[in-house]
Amino acid sequence: MQGKLYVVATPIGNLDDITLRAINILKSVDIIIAEDTRHSLKLLNHLEISKPLISYHRHNEEIKADGILDKIEEGNNIALISDAGTPIISDPGEVIVKEALERNIEVVPIPGACAIITALMAAGVNTRSFTFYGFLSINKKLRNKELEEIKNNRNTIILYEAPHKILNTLKDLENYVGERKIVLARELTKIHEEFIRGTIKEVEEKINTPKGEYVIIIDEDKEIQNEENELNNLSLEEHYKYYEKLGLDKKEIIKRIAKDRGVPKNEIYQKFIK
Repeated sequence: MQGKLYVVATPIGNLDDITLRAINILKSVDIIIAEDTRHSLKLLNHLEISKPLISYHRHNEEIKADGILDKIEEGNNIALISDAGTPIISDPGEVIVKEALERNIEVVPIPGACAIITALMAAGVNTRSFTFYGFLSINKKLRNKELEEIKNNRNTIILYEAPHKILNTLKDLENYVGERKIVLARELTKIHEEFIRGTIKEVEEKINTPKGEYVIIIDEDKEIQNEENELNNLSLEEHYKYYEKLGLDKKEIIKRIAKDRGVPKNEIYQKFIK
């Protein structure tokens, strides 16, 4: 009988932030694949769980995936964990999950701690819609493209960054997003958990010695949001004429009105063809 692949979220700092379901799965599976087996062993020892461990990280995931999936097809249940938090979210796992599904292997998510959501919970920003970029590219051309996208994105933006790169990344962001408010979250769920709020320049001044992994949250663009709110106070006809005066064609106008009002494009289209 074929086994299953369990994608298991583990704590991002505080070891108490593991679910009962995650513990039960880790106890029941035949094998655990981990980003860093030495790091994961500390958690497993804390939980008094002893299982065969296989190293599975960014540099070997394409090589290791087939062999691991062969073991599942032979009847083994396998759990995938990362160093901390939810696998696949800026962590290894995407390759093996895709290949598992292609081979008709059942993939079971076991939810739990995730730095993105944990940071948002106490950030005090708009969470109606947000865009997650993970770590910005180290390739200069791609990085500039990402920063340009962030500049033009009205939503709340979330990024990850390492301590030795945080100041350079904040300077890059300052050049693109200017005075938008940000929240810097570090050492989440740990003893020295901290949230730093303000403009990018204000936040930079509050960082003495960068330590711990950072979550950068850029609040929504208030100017664009205010403009959007003003447009939504117009009637549909007035809204349409506003974009028509900008020289946009009907298709683009309908697309923008739908986005402004948060409704399906078809709903706006149906009202105008009547």
